[in-house]
Amino acid sequence: MTLEIQKKTAYALSAAVIGLALFASITPSPLYGTYAELWGFSPAILTLVYATYAFGVLTTLVLAGRLSDEVGRRPVLLVALGSLLLTTVIYMAAQSVAWLFVARGLQGLATGLALAAASAALLDLHPRRDPAGAGLANGVASAGGIGLGMLVSSAAVELLPAPRVVPYVILAALFAVAFAGALAMPEPVADRTRPRLTPQRPGVPTAVRRQFFLAALGVLSSWSIGGLFFSLGPALSAVIFDTSDHLVTGLSVVVLAGSAALAQLVFGRAAPWLGASLGSIALAAGLLIIVLASADDSAALLLAGALIGGAGFGVAFLGSLRQLAGAIPNEHRAAVMSAFYVVAYSSLSLPAVAAGILVTPLGLQTTFEIFGCVVAAIALVLAFEAWRTRPRLVFGFESAR
Repeated sequence: MTLEIQKKTAYALSAAVIGLALFASITPSPLYGTYAELWGFSPAILTLVYATYAFGVLTTLVLAGRLSDEVGRRPVLLVALGSLLLTTVIYMAAQSVAWLFVARGLQGLATGLALAAASAALLDLHPRRDPAGAGLANGVASAGGIGLGMLVSSAAVELLPAPRVVPYVILAALFAVAFAGALAMPEPVADRTRPRLTPQRPGVPTAVRRQFFLAALGVLSSWSIGGLFFSLGPALSAVIFDTSDHLVTGLSVVVLAGSAALAQLVFGRAAPWLGASLGSIALAAGLLIIVLASADDSAALLLAGALIGGAGFGVAFLGSLRQLAGAIPNEHRAAVMSAFYVVAYSSLSLPAVAAGILVTPLGLQTTFEIFGCVVAAIALVLAFEAWRTRPRLVFGFESAR
């Protein structure tokens, strides 16, 4: 196998690792209701279990976000994939909610390593050295991984025996294949140093802070609703569809993530500021439709909101990645991508925790209505801010503001 083919294969593997990490993150979602009935915990505990994953990701990004810049992408991916493989065993053996906290925490730590290293590797290995192409691959893999994870897990839980085991067996097999691929991949980092596992503030070089600001806007507007929807969305679907069928209750998440992936493919080459702005507007519109669906118990509105909101989710997230990817200096790739994911997972976890605290006194539908309206308003503000960063024409030429 030539070096060029090895690099193309490693590029595809890096995108697959991103998708697989997010596939794994959503895999337990169809089982949360089963776990809650079996072990008797409340929706607040459910969202804390979910948030434990996000806090694990954040911990890794703060402690070891630049690790693959120092020791190389391949060793970090091997450690991350090995750890993710271990989490599947913990899930399969789980006997109480404490096991879920352990599994989600370890999964978060390993996912932080995987996302930072694989995202940086995409930039290293793109066949044409095209940052926009790497950003598109990252965005599609992320959304596609979430949608496929929910679909496969829901189908396994609903249709196959041993629902608390089979989804994780499937996941373990996928991680084993990815681990074998990482063993064979070439190392794209030439100059490696000794690792420094010391607490660090997420670092963004001065030269890319403007691009990082716009990226942060896009990811804040999209992932804030993601945390709420991915943790409590199946429960809302169960109420609105009046069913316990896992394929049906997971449908809204599949529609949201699938729409996000498709929208990124269609609008992949739009100007990043335009994608972040219009994506946030579509996200706000989708959220308001979901709020109406919750108030009216309308399944059609729920799916329409998921479709429109998902498209906004995808385009805003892609605009964020593309704006950032083209500006990062080579030596800061993992560190800056780690800072990006710190913003993303903070946006993912904090609203989910707050919603989990409020859902017991307020009820599921009221909680969705409140948070949906708040996040929709934030998305509109962020759309305006992204629009303000657009290039201005000066004597017929673009001029950065």
